[in-house]
Amino acid sequence: MSHAADPHASDFRHDWSVAEIRAIHDLPLLDLVYRAAGVHRAYNDPSDVQRASLLSIKTGACPEDCGYCSQSAHHKGTGLPRQRLMPVETVLAEAAAAKANGATRFCMGAAWRSPRDGAEFDSVLDMVRGVRGLGMEACVTLGMLTASQAERLADAGLTAYNHNLDTGPDYYDKIVSTRTYEDRLNTLERVREAGIGVCCGGIIGLGEGVGDRVAMLQVLANHAPHPESVPINALAAVPGTPLGDTATPVDPFDMVRMCATARIVMPKARVRLSAGRKALSREAQALCFLAGANSIFYGERLLTTANNEADSDAALLQDLGIRVAEPILAAAE
Repeated sequence: MSHAADPHASDFRHDWSVAEIRAIHDLPLLDLVYRAAGVHRAYNDPSDVQRASLLSIKTGACPEDCGYCSQSAHHKGTGLPRQRLMPVETVLAEAAAAKANGATRFCMGAAWRSPRDGAEFDSVLDMVRGVRGLGMEACVTLGMLTASQAERLADAGLTAYNHNLDTGPDYYDKIVSTRTYEDRLNTLERVREAGIGVCCGGIIGLGEGVGDRVAMLQVLANHAPHPESVPINALAAVPGTPLGDTATPVDPFDMVRMCATARIVMPKARVRLSAGRKALSREAQALCFLAGANSIFYGERLLTTANNEADSDAALLQDLGIRVAEPILAAAE
């Protein structure tokens, strides 16, 4: 039986072809969800969905020109106010409040091309230590890293580093011109070499084709080991960005397909149902969970875009019989 046909032959492979993943992605939707649900239940507790909280610790004035992002200094019409790096104490208060509301992972995003060594990077290290001291997983996204910076983040106890690929390699330069795909992959390699967990996924709805989505999943699935965390985002179109007025809304079934395909080719990753979830009905979210999504961001904002309300998320998870995941790692000593 071929790999594409056998629901158990996919396990922990790192040699996927684009054609194989495309064949999975394009299965009849209910067949795809059925297959993904089987893989999910073989390697994960389907009632275990992690709630993560995301905070923008430094907002706006980013020198990158990502066509979807309101924080780019290239996009003058977004009206987003610039905010310098938040004080450590403020960030840790936000983390404590997120923990009290059920989050087990606290993610911090800074709108930098790459962090500079010095006082601000040292503050981020203190934030990581503080979040870990609360007994939470700590994730940051700071742009491109040097090997030394990755090692210092690891020493501070960082659980995971987020550095999304956004789309497939052939479409990437249609979205951003100020860095290359290879730049992204190099930072991921430095993060992995430092012993930090990798959080890496992408965005659909950028004008890409299905082939670009599949190519992105191939890059991720052929990493050894697989990323521990794979966010699946739908474009949240922001007026004033190049994609803000031209993007076509993402079909909810496309999100289901991406979650299911990611689950099949990366059986144990946390598949994170991320940006764009506010546009999904309760039923569409439930289908994503069935297909293998097992993490959500909760709270009213995702960096600079709106997100689902925490109360509605709690009600949905309760109605589905899904419990809140406990943190993987204990508090840092």
